Amino acid sequence: MQFGIFTVGDVTMDPTTGRTPTEHERIKAMTAIALKAEEVGLDVFATGEHHNPPFVPSSPTTMLGWIAARTERLVLSTSTTLITTNDPVKIAEDFAMLQHLAEGRVDVMMGRGNTGPVYPWFGQDIRQGIPLAIENYALLHRLWREDVVDWSGRFRSPLQGFTSTPRPLDDVAPFVWHGSIRSPEIAEQAAYYGDGFFHNNIFWPSDHTKRMVELYRTRYAHYGHGTPEQAIVGLGGQVFMRKNSQDAVREFRPYFDNAPVYGHGPSMEDFTEQTPLTVGSPQQVIEKTLGFREYAGDYQRQLFLMDHAGLPLKTVLEQLDLLGEEVVPVLREEFAKGRPADVPEAPTHVSLVARRDARALEAKEAVK
Repeated sequence: MQFGIFTVGDVTMDPTTGRTPTEHERIKAMTAIALKAEEVGLDVFATGEHHNPPFVPSSPTTMLGWIAARTERLVLSTSTTLITTNDPVKIAEDFAMLQHLAEGRVDVMMGRGNTGPVYPWFGQDIRQGIPLAIENYALLHRLWREDVVDWSGRFRSPLQGFTSTPRPLDDVAPFVWHGSIRSPEIAEQAAYYGDGFFHNNIFWPSDHTKRMVELYRTRYAHYGHGTPEQAIVGLGGQVFMRKNSQDAVREFRPYFDNAPVYGHGPSMEDFTEQTPLTVGSPQQVIEKTLGFREYAGDYQRQLFLMDHAGLPLKTVLEQLDLLGEEVVPVLREEFAKGRPADVPEAPTHVSLVARRDARALEAKEAVK
């Protein structure tokens, strides 16, 4: 099972000091956080994609390329690549290039984002969000797997004899997660292709997450990729920790109360009761995170949001120390207990290459 962090890259005022970081400071903080993630033994760093203030990560592959050059083990991912407003050809080329530079330590999460105006900014119609996601990914899937592609669709100009370059590393495409909070069509899409489904459940109660994950698992089996238990599932989460839970609650409260997304809404106590947000001690984080398995089953990837709402870099790095030293080692051990042998591990480039080679060998033996 993989553990990591994801960032949305918000530039938010620190409510305790009144200071807002510059874009430059926020970008440098995000890269420092990624390096810290590898240092403390996490598996994944993922960045969102946004094209409007107060967010800065408009070019995920640029950032991930920088991080790739300074890390050795960390899997580099997106927590959203906008499949609706990016050209599939450019996604295919950008991530194949990153895949080569990072020696395969790359996967990608497709999503539609949470900013409606991004559609007209890139010449698209928000009312076509789901059809765009379906058609654009169908093209991207082919571009990574076919050397020469002929294509005609509704939303982009046709392609005739087109070859995306560079070709994926070892002729194996980056693993794809389809991220969705609320759209069953995206769970269906992930299941159809046998890809991963990532439910970023940070704002949703467990019964909603359970329904979405069960839908994906059921349809994954329907399309013949394996049993429902073998489907590839990832979950989001939010935590703020201190050794003493009362200290965590006291310190995080002003950040929660003024956060751009949920500030001035439900109380922090209500939010922690009804969603995966945990504010407390490392042991409380462990207990609540282990509870995710009760409604999502045995899953493959757990990502935490930790650098948001104006939290200063120093505080976030302290959070990562706690996560890496006190939380993740226990989660690894506990999640492994009772995990059925046929539940797959999180896909990596190495495992995908091995699976491709095994299937090729089976096909070769079958024709003898």
